[in-house]
Amino acid sequence: MHRLIMAVTGDETAATGDMPAYQIRTPTTTLPQGVVMAASPGTLHSPQQLAEEATRKRELRLMKNREAAKECRRRKKEYIKCLESRVAVLEVQNKKLTEELETLKNIGSSETD
Repeated sequence: MHRLIMAVTGDETAATGDMPAYQIRTPTTTLPQGVVMAASPGTLHSPQQLAEEATRKRELRLMKNREAAKECRRRKKEYIKCLESRVAVLEVQNKKLTEELETLKNIGSSETD
């Protein structure tokens, strides 16, 4: 599907001679449907520039990934420390409850004697 472009030219006049005529022309370049030319021919990059740009983008992506991995490891260490602290608290609580249970058992068994 080609898009139509309307071009106004001041040289041409209609049959009456007082109104400018409008011509409908098809574009001179034919791009596949859905393809849009993003840059003008003056801004096209050489293959070397494209390769350098791709390398720069890759290095930037790798650097961002390293930073994200570093942050992920930091958060994981923090999470593990939190879990270890919780384990320590629960072990102390469990020990106290076990001692309390033994005390209550001893009180109960001494009363029945």
